[in-house]
Amino acid sequence: MIEHRTSTGVKQMHLKRMTMIGAILGAILLGAGNAAAEERFVDLQHSKWAEDGISYMAKRGTVAGYGKGIFKPEGLVTRAQAVTFMVRELYPQELQRSVKGTTYSDVPTTHPFYREIAIAAKHGLASGFPNGTFQPDAPINRAETAAFLTRAYSLVEGRHPVSLTDTDKHWAAAPIRIMSSNGLVGGYSDGTYRPAQPVTRAEFAVFMARVIRFERAAAIQAHDWDQLISYMTISEQVGQMLMPDIRQWNGKVTTTINDGLKHSIHNQDLGGFILFDKNIVDARQVTTLTHDLQLEAGDIPLFLGIDQEGGVIQRIPGGTNLPGQMALGATGDAALAEAAGRLTGVELKALGLQINFAPVLDINSNPDNPIIGIRSFGSDADVVTRLGLATIKGLRQSGMIAAVKHFPGHGDTTVDSHLGMPVLKHNRERLDAVELKPFQAAINSGVDMIMTAHIAFPAVDNEQVTSLHDGTSVPIPATLSKKVLTGLLREEMGYDGIIISDAFTMNAIAEHFGGNRAVERAVSAGVDIILMPQDSAAAHQTLVNAVKKGTIPEETIHASVKRILEMKSKYGLFERNESLASKLSKLKDVIGSEAHRMVEQNIAERAVTLLVSREGAKPDPIQQGDRVVIVAAEEEQANQLEKQLVQAAKSESVKTEISVMRPGKMNETLQAMSHADYVILASYQFRNVASQFGWSDYQTLINEMNRRNQRYTLLSLGNPYEMLHLQNVRSGLAVYGKQEPNTSAGINVLLGKREARGMLPVKTDQGIVPIK
Repeated sequence: MIEHRTSTGVKQMHLKRMTMIGAILGAILLGAGNAAAEERFVDLQHSKWAEDGISYMAKRGTVAGYGKGIFKPEGLVTRAQAVTFMVRELYPQELQRSVKGTTYSDVPTTHPFYREIAIAAKHGLASGFPNGTFQPDAPINRAETAAFLTRAYSLVEGRHPVSLTDTDKHWAAAPIRIMSSNGLVGGYSDGTYRPAQPVTRAEFAVFMARVIRFERAAAIQAHDWDQLISYMTISEQVGQMLMPDIRQWNGKVTTTINDGLKHSIHNQDLGGFILFDKNIVDARQVTTLTHDLQLEAGDIPLFLGIDQEGGVIQRIPGGTNLPGQMALGATGDAALAEAAGRLTGVELKALGLQINFAPVLDINSNPDNPIIGIRSFGSDADVVTRLGLATIKGLRQSGMIAAVKHFPGHGDTTVDSHLGMPVLKHNRERLDAVELKPFQAAINSGVDMIMTAHIAFPAVDNEQVTSLHDGTSVPIPATLSKKVLTGLLREEMGYDGIIISDAFTMNAIAEHFGGNRAVERAVSAGVDIILMPQDSAAAHQTLVNAVKKGTIPEETIHASVKRILEMKSKYGLFERNESLASKLSKLKDVIGSEAHRMVEQNIAERAVTLLVSREGAKPDPIQQGDRVVIVAAEEEQANQLEKQLVQAAKSESVKTEISVMRPGKMNETLQAMSHADYVILASYQFRNVASQFGWSDYQTLINEMNRRNQRYTLLSLGNPYEMLHLQNVRSGLAVYGKQEPNTSAGINVLLGKREARGMLPVKTDQGIVPIK
C-alpha cells in the first residue's frame, strides 16, 4: 500500500487529476444506465468465452459499452467501477437518494463514483486502505474481486475441491476458496490463481454473472422467492406480470419459435403466454412449441395457458371435446364434472400447458346474455357452485391450475365485454347471494387463480371516469377497481391467490381507458397478471416506468411476483427434466384416449334434455323408412346432423335431405319440408341477444309443421331459450352444443336408442309440458 506524504497542494492536484480520469472512465464505462440492455457488442470475437456473461450483465443494466457496439472486453476495471457494479445490483434504489459522505481522502464529492462508493462503504461491500484512501481509479485484481463478491453476496464455502497452488497464504485465501469451491472462479492450466493479476472488463462481467446466477439458482432450490426477487431486475419482475397472446408474427401464424417470440421473451422478460387455436396444428406440434418456449425462458419458467372450457370454447384438435359446461349442468352430476376437469387437465398437461382458463363460474340468469350462455353451468347459484368446485377439483388432481372466471360475475348482462362495457346494477345483497356465491366457495376451497371481468359493479365501486373513446362518463370495471379487487376480493372474501385480468384487447378496457393507462391502473387495483395487453412491449415499459417513478410501489410488484413464483413452484414448473422425445411418446395414450372419449360420450348422452313433447315423455320419434328433412341455418350443421343420422340409423332405411334456411328463401325450405315424414329443425343461438334473434322464421316453420300435423323436433344446439320465444312447439330437445358429441347424443334420442335424461339448467317460462 502507498502512503500519502505529499503536500496539501500536490494532494489536491492529484485528487483533481484522479477525478478527471474517473469522470472520463465513468462516462465511458457506465454509459446511459439501462439503455445498455439494448446494446449488442461487435468486438467480442476474441472473448467468446465471456460473451454470455457480458450480455447478461449488460441486459441487467450493470455494464455498458463505449457506444457503436464497442465493449473493449480486455480493458481493466477500477475499484470504483467494481463497487459501482455491485451497488447497481444490490442497492439500485439508493442511487436515487442522497447519501452521506465518505471518509476516504481521495474520493471527493466531485468524483463520478462518489455516490456508489459511499453506498458501498455504508453496506460494507468494500473498504479502504490504512492511510485513509480508497484508490478508486486503481485497477482491481483477482484477489480483490473474490473478496468484493463474497462480501457483497455473503457466499459460503461450497463442495467443489480447490487445488490452487498460489493462494493458501494469500490475504484473500478465504474468499478465493469460497468462490472456487462454488465453481464461480477457476485457475489457470498451471494450477495457479494469480491473485495479483488485474481483472479485465470481460472477466469482471463473467464473475458477476456467475455469482448472480448461482445465487438465483440457490434461491430457486430453496424456494426462497423473496431472495430470488431481490436478484430480479424491475424489468424481470414486471415481465412476470404480463401474459400476451402470440397468434401472429410478421403476418404468419405462430406455431413454432420465431425471432419475434425470442425477442419478446428476452427483451420483456415475459412470464407467460396464452395460446389460441391459431397456435395449434396438432398435439405433437403444440407439445414441441411449449417445450421450446420453456427452453427459451431461462431460469424462471413460463406460465402457458389456454381457454379449454369444452363445448363451444375448445382449442385442441384431436383432443377430447367435452360437451360444455351447460351440458354438465343438465346432468347435474358433480362426479362427471370432476371427471371432465381431470381429463381436461391431463390432456393439457401432456401438451405442456399449466393454466386452463376455466371453469366459468358465471351464473347465466339472463337469457339475453350474449357471451356466456352455454358456457355457464346454468342459472342456479347452487348448481354452478357445486359443479364448479367439482371441475376445479378435477383440474387440480391432474396438476392443472384452474383460473376461474369472470369475477365478480358476467352472467346477468346483455352486453358482451369484448364489445362494450356491461354494468350490473344489483344491490350488494343480491351480489352476495348469486354472483359472488360460487367465487366465495372456490376461494374457500383454495382456488389458485381468478380471472377478472371487465364489468362495472356500482354497488361495490360507483366511480366514473371520462372515456378516452367519446368523452362520456363511464363506470370503472372490476378489472381496474381497487375497491373490487383489493377491497372486496382480497380483504372481504379472503382471497390470497393470483388475480389475472381478462384480455386487455377487449373493448370494455381498450376503447375507454387506453392500453397503457389501463395496465397501470389494473396493477394498482390488485391485478397480478395482465392477460393479452394490446402491446406487450408498451405495457412492460409502462410498468417499469411506473415503478421507477413510484406511482406503483415496489412492494406491490414484489407481492404479485412472489405469488406468481410460488404458484409456478407449487405446480412443478421449475422441474424441467423431461425430454421432448419423452413428452411426444406419451401423447398417443393421452390425447383423445378411449377412456376420455367415454367420459365425453357419457356427459353428452346424460345431458340431452326434453324441452317439450306431445305426450310429455319423449320427443317425436324418427321411424323406420322415414324421409327426414334436416333444416338448419348453416350448411355445416345440417351436414353434420345428416352424417350422424345415417350412421346411427344404419338398418332403419332412413332417407335424408338437407335444407339450409336462407334469408328470403323460406319457400324453398317449406317446399322441402312438404315431402318429409320427419323434420329436424336445428336452432343455434349463441353470441347474440336471444330476444333479438331471428325467431320469426322458426315460428313460420313450426306453424306450418303443426298445420300439417308433421312429426318433427326442434333441436336446440345452443342456448336453450327457444321456449321463451317460440309458441306451440310440439317436440323439442336441447343438447347444449353443436359439437359432434352433443349432436350425436341428440340423434340417438330421436331414434329411440337413448332417453333424454337431462334437466334444463336454466329458467324459462315454459317447462316440459305435453302438447295436445
